[in-house]
Amino acid sequence: MNGEQIAGLVLAVFVMGVGVVGAVVPGLPSTPLVIVAAVGHRLYFGDQSASNLVLVVLAALTALSLVLDYLATMLGAKKLGASWRGVTGAVVGAIAGLFFSIPGLILGPFVGAVLGEMSGGREWKAAARAGAGALLGLLLGAVGKLACCFAMIALFVASVILRSNEGT
Repeated sequence: MNGEQIAGLVLAVFVMGVGVVGAVVPGLPSTPLVIVAAVGHRLYFGDQSASNLVLVVLAALTALSLVLDYLATMLGAKKLGASWRGVTGAVVGAIAGLFFSIPGLILGPFVGAVLGEMSGGREWKAAARAGAGALLGLLLGAVGKLACCFAMIALFVASVILRSNEGT
């Protein structure tokens, strides 16, 4: 690996790191940012970057993470009785929570789901239960996205290093 390739790999991994943050911070892309960095690296470095097969696997992991995130939120909320209003409220609450630091990120989905359920006429206890389910689903989805992000980054880095050393 020459200096340019090392710098390119470091830059790609840095952008991918922002994607890792996006796995837990609503509003930032997670796995889509990881694959965009990988494709950008491939376009610039060509054969010295990740293989086409690795890029296909990264695309599949991106799709999987998005589906898992959606399913985890839906299942967590539904399991504890949330309606579509509760799920929507949880997402809105998570976005609003961005403006209130860590407490907002934790409480935002819960409060949003509770308010969403109560706007539909549900009682406090049922709304709170739905809020807990929505929060649990969002947290499980974030764990799934984190796992996909780390797997994608490891696969990308390994492929780049192996392919760049093939020529030497």
